[in-house]
This record gives sequence, structure tokens and C-alpha cells, in this order.
Amino acid sequence: MLLNLQHLPESALVRRPFRLKRRPEERVKVLGATMDLVKAAEVFHFMRGRIAARQKAIVANHNLHGLYLVRKDPEIRDFFAKADLVEVDSTPLIFWARLNGRPSRRFHRCTYLDWRESFWEEAQAAGWRVFFLGGAPGVGEIARRHILAGWPGAELAVHHGYFDAAAGSAENAAVLAAINAYKPDILLVGMGMPRQEAWVARNYDQLPACVMLTIGGAFDYEAGVQLACPRWLGQLGLEWLFRLSVNPARMFRRYCFEPWTLIGPAIDDLSTTLARRWRERRRPRPPLVEPAGRSRFEPGPAPIIHTKSGLRY
Repeated sequence: MLLNLQHLPESALVRRPFRLKRRPEERVKVLGATMDLVKAAEVFHFMRGRIAARQKAIVANHNLHGLYLVRKDPEIRDFFAKADLVEVDSTPLIFWARLNGRPSRRFHRCTYLDWRESFWEEAQAAGWRVFFLGGAPGVGEIARRHILAGWPGAELAVHHGYFDAAAGSAENAAVLAAINAYKPDILLVGMGMPRQEAWVARNYDQLPACVMLTIGGAFDYEAGVQLACPRWLGQLGLEWLFRLSVNPARMFRRYCFEPWTLIGPAIDDLSTTLARRWRERRRPRPPLVEPAGRSRFEPGPAPIIHTKSGLRY
């Protein structure tokens, strides 16, 4: 049947917005850390709501390196405790969560490089003021030119990340003053983990009411000073292998040593999952409830058989 859209009410033609609150099963605990199983569209909806309300918010992301740092650095633990939304930036984490009964899927891998095009389209259309902090001197300016070539209406200011970030330093105070003067809707902090997370946690109260996202070396990729991993490799869970092959000296410890420190949390996850599944198997099944007024052994009505000559019982 064809629908005549002209006769439908206007409210029926408006696409429903994404829900304002996450479902309980979307916030999960994996390897001892809390994270959110969200897609890019849900992250954008969250940002839109906070920007419209002029509320301060942190959008963080977790990967295996982040899980290692949380266990070692109290400042990083403070940052993730402040975070309002924690994306999953790791396909192995997605697979591990799925193995332990969480409703995770491949599309829950969510990070700047995965949704950058949609982000800049949204920023341009909505008129968001974006401030990028990070990268070596000059890198942010190159990245800005590349971004504005694709989205000329985007509002983007940049500042390098090579400054004295110690609390109370003159350089740090100047950076905070520049950010507050710009009054951004979005603050992208790309100084590498854990420096970017520690900086946000340390300066949270002095930053303006905006949505803050930690994006690592994303602007190095935007500027072309680093080679970005093809996104299809990331979706297969092989980005770590690509980055290790490109920069083995820097990435060897991260990818070949740090994951072994998560064996304890992995055992805790598995034991919790096995105990839950054992309880589910041991749980008594509810008794079979028969329709009222008929015995369990009483046959039901005879089936109706359709034949060419009509109905036959």
C-alpha cells in the first residue's frame, strides 16, 4: 500500500531526535573501567544538547592504553571520573565486551577519525565555534587550512600544544585566557595521552562552558605530518599493528607490554561472566501455565483445514 505523505500531519514527517538519555545497558564496565556503547550520531546529539544548554561536558575515549594509564595515574582516574561520555576507541575492547555478554557491536567503535567528516559538516551547519589545542607549532595552522578547504564555513581557532602546562605557569594562563576569549562551543585537545587528559582535569574549573574532547594526534593526521591508519583496518581491529609498524620505537611498549598488565581485570571479567551464566543455567524455569478452564491433558480444538471445496474439520 502506498502512503500519501501530503495528507500526513507535519509532526509525522519530522524525524524523531535521538533519545536524551542513554539506555542502562549502554554504560558498561569492561576490564575495570566504565565506558559507553554509543555511535557517532548519539555523540553528536549529546554535544548538541550540552551546547544548547551552555553546559560544560567532557567526551573522553577509552582504549587499552587508557585502561593501563587509569591503573597507574591518579590524574587520569580523575579525568575519567569527570567524563560525561566515554567513547570506545578500540575494536579489541568491543570484541572483549561482546565476549563477556555486553551488547557491543563493531559500530560502537567511535573516535574523531571515524566521525570527522560528519563532525565538520555539523559544526559548519550549526555554526559551532571550535578551538583546537595541540600539535607542534605550525601543525594546527596547516590542519586548519585543510579542514577549511573542505568546510569553508567552519569556525576554527588553533593553538599549539608545546607550552608549559604546569598549573599556575604564565604560558598555561595565557592559553586559558585565549580559549576563554574565543568562547568555543567545542574544545578539541590533542596533546597525546596522558598529557591531554591530565591538562583537562587540572584546568577543568577554569575552562569555559563548552564540550571538551580529547583527540590525540588527530590534527597531525589532518595536517599530513603523520600517516593515518586506513579506517577499514581500524574496524578490523588492526590499527595497533599499523601504528606499530609505522613507529615501532614509540609504540612497542604500548602494544607489546601494556596489554599484559590487564590480565588481572580480564580474569575478573571472565569470572564474573562465568558466574552469571552459571546462575542463569541453575535458575529454575517458571512452571508451564495452562489456559484457565482446560486441563493440561485435555486436547484443544481440532485444527481447521482449508481445502478447495471449502472448510473441513
